[in-house]
Amino acid sequence: MDIILMLLGFGLLVIGGEFLVRASVALSFKLNISKMVVGLTVVSFATSLPELLVSLNAALNGSPSIAINNVIGSNIANIGLVLGITALIGTIYVDKSFYKINWPAMMVFSFAFYYFLSNDSKLDAVEGAVLFLSLLLFIAYSLKQSEGIETDDSMDAFTMISNFKIVIWLIIGGVALYFGAKWLVDGAVVIAQKIGVSEAVISVSVIAVGTSIPELAASVIAVLRKEKAISLGNLIGSNIFNIGSVLGMTAMVKPIVVDDPEILSRDIIWMLVFAGLLLPLTLILKRYEIKKLEGFLMVLLYGVFIYSVFL
Repeated sequence: MDIILMLLGFGLLVIGGEFLVRASVALSFKLNISKMVVGLTVVSFATSLPELLVSLNAALNGSPSIAINNVIGSNIANIGLVLGITALIGTIYVDKSFYKINWPAMMVFSFAFYYFLSNDSKLDAVEGAVLFLSLLLFIAYSLKQSEGIETDDSMDAFTMISNFKIVIWLIIGGVALYFGAKWLVDGAVVIAQKIGVSEAVISVSVIAVGTSIPELAASVIAVLRKEKAISLGNLIGSNIFNIGSVLGMTAMVKPIVVDDPEILSRDIIWMLVFAGLLLPLTLILKRYEIKKLEGFLMVLLYGVFIYSVFL
């Protein structure tokens, strides 16, 4: 029954994420926001909502390891698994802003998160507020940088979608994500207890992959449609949103305490490694492109990470 509950939770997260991504992209193109900013902000926020609801649910129900490792594991999966699989399907084009703004911003958020946790093994309300306010500044800067950049005609279909349909999509997505997050966490906690592994292990692997499914769907669709800016921007933005909004808002609601030492000694280190490796991976063969070789290396490294977690 617990496995069925988890599977239902996975399914609802996929459905909810898909509807929210559609609604968010449609709304943003109606407002004539550039595609890179759509990927970095609108799509990233929509695809990060599963992590937000899972982490909030876990923190409020006394499972801090799930709240933290859901984000750590999702950030690792976004680069190792999602970006890797997307690159295996088609070439991902790297925008110049990746080198100047987006990757450095992701590293700043990642190291700030690491510092806050390693300082006292806790993410309190003040630290959460710092992360959240930093995210708002990053969004404001991204929007400022996008001024004067026009969107092309490849997404005209989204501007034709009615406001009523967008609202319906948002409602369906929100309801599906709420119940999906609840059932996924409830099922995962019971399964972790039954098979004798920690909640941290389940959350950094199984739950993290589940909450990263919307990112995978959005990135694969973007690369298949040749939407060069959205696929990479979505993943970088999602990692920033996971730290700034998911952990920031969760900590403001209820401080998150690290109750598993391996979160600091293993999991968060892996997150920093994956984030740091993303820059050289974009420079291996050809600058401004991530191809199949880089994708294969990322997926392979993700497999090593999962092996180390369960070992």
